[in-house]
Amino acid sequence: MTGQGLLFPRDIEAWHAWQGRQRGLQGIRAAFFRQTPASLWLALRGTAPAVLIGLDAETPTQLASLVRPLALLPDLDAAVLMPARRPGVLPGGGWRWLEVTSVATRRPDSGAACADAREAPAVLGSVRAVVTVGHFLRAGALANHWAGHLGAERVVVQHGLLTPHAPPLPPESRFLAFTDQDGEFAAAGRDDVVYSSIGSQLLWTAGNDRSRSMPCEGQRPLYLGQLHGAELPRGIKRRVAADFCRATGAVYRPHPAETDLASRAQHARWERLGIIVDRSGRPLRELGHPVVSAFSTGVLEAAARGIPAWVVFPEAPRWLIEFWDRYSMRRWGGPPTAPPPRAPREPASAVADHLDQFIRDRLRPASGNGPSTAQHPGGRS
Repeated sequence: MTGQGLLFPRDIEAWHAWQGRQRGLQGIRAAFFRQTPASLWLALRGTAPAVLIGLDAETPTQLASLVRPLALLPDLDAAVLMPARRPGVLPGGGWRWLEVTSVATRRPDSGAACADAREAPAVLGSVRAVVTVGHFLRAGALANHWAGHLGAERVVVQHGLLTPHAPPLPPESRFLAFTDQDGEFAAAGRDDVVYSSIGSQLLWTAGNDRSRSMPCEGQRPLYLGQLHGAELPRGIKRRVAADFCRATGAVYRPHPAETDLASRAQHARWERLGIIVDRSGRPLRELGHPVVSAFSTGVLEAAARGIPAWVVFPEAPRWLIEFWDRYSMRRWGGPPTAPPPRAPREPASAVADHLDQFIRDRLRPASGNGPSTAQHPGGRS
């Protein structure tokens, strides 16, 4: 079962508006204090980049989905658009940096050249494919905007689990999904999207680390928090987490995004009530606890590592039950979630192969050779 697909299958502006409404007072404060966006940075390798990567965050999911494939193509001229100048994040050396600003001016305190964000820099004229996790954050949005001017293919690599509240795919894009079910779900209602299933790089890597996980038999559960998300009402998530931790003695582990004032105040209140809050930041495999959450990717990551993992959410809405079923997540109180099916090859290799073949096909006359993975047209409205 794939459910009905995304709530906003096409309209990214409607999705952003919905996100703002879900944030409530927190969103109003953010809008009030919002400053002029900072510059983005364009890293360049080689003289004629064929691929542009839009990296919005240095999270494990985005690094696995976007940077790992780049590491497998060391001889490919490439460019990476990202929020900060961070050479250590990118594979190899020899990267040159160009600052991308909202106006075409050179900052006197910077030795790097500047480019106007409204138009793709001339150095990207050779780009044939733009690869992102979507167009819902700054780098991905600008990279996909440039793709239209460059005539480049838009490739979206799935980096997390899909709820109906996920942002829509960019127009005329190719979606490299974890599974056919995820591809069908994200492309439902779209006639301009094709998808292929390649597996999850994050889960594939987790499956390789099973022997490094600490034993957790007899240990109290670790509840993975998701207070930051807009998919479920914050008050209900707060109550479910607190009730579960009190009933089982579970440790609450905040999501890395739970850094806002309201979340930090909630963590402090829970601690005063005797709930343990884990702020160690240590990887799950090192903590030695079974894992529980409402719908965190961490449930499948733990299962892939051989760590017992469950989901729990009393009176779950229909979409959440369908989500659990799509990812074969098991409810608390029964057998733990089984390790997800393992892709036959490293998913990052499939991304790299797709890019390599696509670029080769664009640089030579059509030969009739098919893609390396099965292609499926998106659902039609």
